[in-house]
Amino acid sequence: MASALRRPFAVTSALRHAIKPTTSPANTLRQFHQTPSKRFKFFPSRSTTPITAFAQSKNAFQTAFRRYASNSATPATNAGNKTQQLVYGLGLIGGGALALNIIFNRETREDGGMPPYERSYLNDTFMHTGLGIGIIAVAATALHRSGWSVRLMTANPWLVFGVGLVGSIGTMMGTRMTPPENYIPKYALWTGFNVTQAMLLSPLLFLHPALLGRAALYTVGMMGSIAFVGATAKQEKYLYLGAPLLGGLAIVALSGLAPLVVPATAVRTLMWTENIWLYGGLAVFGGFTLYDVQKVLHHARMAERGLMKRDAVNEAISLELDFINIFIRMVQILGMQQRRK
Repeated sequence: MASALRRPFAVTSALRHAIKPTTSPANTLRQFHQTPSKRFKFFPSRSTTPITAFAQSKNAFQTAFRRYASNSATPATNAGNKTQQLVYGLGLIGGGALALNIIFNRETREDGGMPPYERSYLNDTFMHTGLGIGIIAVAATALHRSGWSVRLMTANPWLVFGVGLVGSIGTMMGTRMTPPENYIPKYALWTGFNVTQAMLLSPLLFLHPALLGRAALYTVGMMGSIAFVGATAKQEKYLYLGAPLLGGLAIVALSGLAPLVVPATAVRTLMWTENIWLYGGLAVFGGFTLYDVQKVLHHARMAERGLMKRDAVNEAISLELDFINIFIRMVQILGMQQRRK
């Protein structure tokens, strides 16, 4: 239940934080509440308006991450620094995985290890998760190149919120309610769900590829280490986290919606709500990753006893949304670090 209720907030919060180009919270809120020009059409004709909007959007995104662009112009002087940062990042990921395993996984399984049916179900779930993330990446790239990102960013925010919410929840619930025996409808709805996420996340491709690559690497490292802890822990050890994580998700969601009700002059309050959305959300969705992995293993045992059907697609949706939420926050955190330098 906890994994299903958190879905409406994942994509809408990701989109709102992915498209803000300014550096101060006050300016961010003013641009988020700014309504689009009445003369702009959602599907523009062949005129100079799309070119101007594209140029403005691209300049806004690249200005926020100008250091990446300047670094790419001097590869001879910065190649060593980038390699060193990559090594440090991989070291932190490995050290974090080891620390998580020591702290949270002191009591390992006592049933002789993971049975074959659990391993098979978990592998199928991870395979569908990777396939879903790949579909989102490919679809987002194609949409961005077709000019969809510009039209999305200049559209009414409430229209984006409503359409994105209906599309995400509709395709997700349709996928979950379709039995695994109906192979074609289920995978069609699942593909539609992934394409919906790609439509909402395509503006991220305005950012520099190096930043997106680092964020993806850190997200994979974080989720991989947490998934390892969940897969090797005792049976049902972390399933109790569902209710606390749902409460934490509610706080994160309310902090993400705070700019809609808090005035732009309350800079300190907005700063705290943004930190809760960023770092609190990172902790919450890291916990959901641990919970979801243990839930997959629990469902594998239930399917082995004939109490439910194996459905790796439904399990993969939860992990996909965990990945998206962690990735969005990694992108914003890395962007903030670059602006401070």
